[in-house]
Amino acid sequence: MGYTYEQLHAMTVAQLREIAQGVDNEAVKGATTMHKEKLLPALCTALGIDMHVHHHVVGLDKAKIKAEIRALKAQRTEAIGKKDYTTLKTVRKKIHDLKRTIRKATV
Repeated sequence: MGYTYEQLHAMTVAQLREIAQGVDNEAVKGATTMHKEKLLPALCTALGIDMHVHHHVVGLDKAKIKAEIRALKAQRTEAIGKKDYTTLKTVRKKIHDLKRTIRKATV
């Protein structure tokens, strides 16, 4: 049966040890004495499960927004050099807003 990291993380140590008994891999040797914080990564490597959660941006053109942020960062550097603080404030606010829209669209 295929497991996900979230499913394994929600299980008890006893359940994880039962799964480890059925797996024949060097990573889970001695699983009967392992604690959960060591058993979970060992089981994930034995089963080939990715422990990193991948997030995706939905509904936006992330590349376009990031290009706009890079252009605004150049304007920010220019405004700092000219000591134009009103422009600097608006540019920083725009960068913050764009980054926030990306974070909100991340699932």
